[in-house]
Amino acid sequence: MTSINITLPSKETQNNLADSYLKFQLNQQTAAVLSTKHTQEAIIVPIESVTSMPNMPCCILGLMNWRSRIIWVVDLPRMLNLESLDYRLRQYSAIVIQVESLVLGLVVQEIKGTIKIIPDDIHSPIGQVASSLVPYLCGCVVQQEEILLVLDAQAIVQSSILRSD
Repeated sequence: MTSINITLPSKETQNNLADSYLKFQLNQQTAAVLSTKHTQEAIIVPIESVTSMPNMPCCILGLMNWRSRIIWVVDLPRMLNLESLDYRLRQYSAIVIQVESLVLGLVVQEIKGTIKIIPDDIHSPIGQVASSLVPYLCGCVVQQEEILLVLDAQAIVQSSILRSD
């Protein structure tokens, strides 16, 4: 009889296989993550530093200066047809993302920090979340009795809502 040794990956090895994500609250009910590959910076922005623009979709808050670049600022929950943010706030929690040469500021309720997720833990969002969210997701992760939406930065940047062409 021959024996086969199977070595399970240690926690440390699993962490090396995991990808880094920025975790945040989209609104009171919804937690989400975004790959740090596309995340440039998480910042707090005073409301008055975002200049609103006329005739824009309601999810576009306006323009702001970020590191000497003018970028669009988007109310991410509103773009995703979720309950929107409390506009009585004096500042925004914003995530600056970059996909190729496109840079965008995404306003969310609260930025929680970074976490590691093993790719195998990301499951299809179909049947887990509203179908209107699916085009903007890579999947979802069930973690400690909460569903984390794994957002697709490329799909957000390329959204028809944000495009005027």
